[in-house]
Amino acid sequence: MSSAPTTPPSVDKVDGFSRKSVRKARQKRSQSSSQFRSQGKPIELTPLPLLKDVPTSEQPELFLKKLQQCCVIFDFMDTLSDLKMKEYKRSTLNELVDYITISRGCLTEQTYPEVVRMVSCNIFRTLPPSDSNEFDPEEDEPTLEASWPHLQLVYEFFIRFLESQEFQPSIAKKYIDQKFVLQLLELFDSEDPRERDYLKTVLHRIYGKFLGLRAFIRKQINNIFLSIINGFALPLKAEHKQFLVKVLIPLHTVRSLSLFHAQVIRGLMKFWPKTCSQKEVMFLGELEEILDVIEPSQFVKIQEPLFKQIAKCVSSPHFQVAERALYYWNNEYIMSLIEENSNVILPIMFSSLYRISKEHWNPAIVALVYNVLKAFMEMNSTMFDELTATYKSDRQREKKKEKEREELWKKLEDLELKRGLRRDGIIPT
Repeated sequence: MSSAPTTPPSVDKVDGFSRKSVRKARQKRSQSSSQFRSQGKPIELTPLPLLKDVPTSEQPELFLKKLQQCCVIFDFMDTLSDLKMKEYKRSTLNELVDYITISRGCLTEQTYPEVVRMVSCNIFRTLPPSDSNEFDPEEDEPTLEASWPHLQLVYEFFIRFLESQEFQPSIAKKYIDQKFVLQLLELFDSEDPRERDYLKTVLHRIYGKFLGLRAFIRKQINNIFLSIINGFALPLKAEHKQFLVKVLIPLHTVRSLSLFHAQVIRGLMKFWPKTCSQKEVMFLGELEEILDVIEPSQFVKIQEPLFKQIAKCVSSPHFQVAERALYYWNNEYIMSLIEENSNVILPIMFSSLYRISKEHWNPAIVALVYNVLKAFMEMNSTMFDELTATYKSDRQREKKKEKEREELWKKLEDLELKRGLRRDGIIPT
């Protein structure tokens, strides 16, 4: 197996030992750490010789000693404490990464518990609370792990350990067990995207190496993430349909929708946003993607609730929502579906479109509405004329009722005024 570097391409190198760089990082985004376990006095590590400087026969013992030294944890929130020892541990971790990558015969049976112990001491920890309960990955900066200068090298070392040609799962399974996997999965709550990148790689390597843990990992991933989707093949399996209904559709109600946004129609109608225009535009975009690939037979089943919702969007006072809905008529495939079913869709849309053409505040929306009305007229001129006449007739009746209602209120107001005047003796009873 290749021992090429596995650092995720998106990972930034962080120099945790320059006061200038720390100040600069803090200006950009916040840092936090729960790594530090309180020490009563400064930490002192006894310098050890480099592995390459000792005879080959002495390297395994020195390797174990260096692993044990790297179990010591430092306080990275205090940028001035233990600077010399922090740098010593960082250089030692770098040395361990190089050693396990190029050396042969370094993974003896005695090294397995020490490797897992060192990794566990560094990465398994209680994560700091989020600065915000409404963290938005699209807009908010993540809270970065302050101890990353050490933590990154620990993850890199562990991945090289798992990828080593000498790695023996039969020995490692005594130490990398179900408890270890559970602790690993808990770390996916880390806000630091660099750490989540490494965790993904580590979990993938463990899944590949330990056949006995695969069923357990799948079960735990299902409990935590519910499912991992890379797309659906047609026809949909029953489990996929259930997942869409029980999991994917309800996810459209959460604030972080943009993280996983992409699938189905009746569910979208159920959870359609009422107060957030940004999400409404997103829903309309998603809906168009679905309609682009929908079969005509399936379209017929959902056209009524679908275009009732689109009529509401077209009538939205928020011009971006109205504009996004009206753009459906620029899509050739959707236009062909509308034309085939114009006898159903035109009556649903007509009153909203006609009213907007007369009343909307935005001239660009009015122009788009005129284009849509023209398209409907060309599709089905007979029905268009009938709907126009009916709409005008209905509007006249509504205006007549409004006038009668106003006159009635005027009479009631006059009557009440006269009663008041009689009561006050201003006019005779």
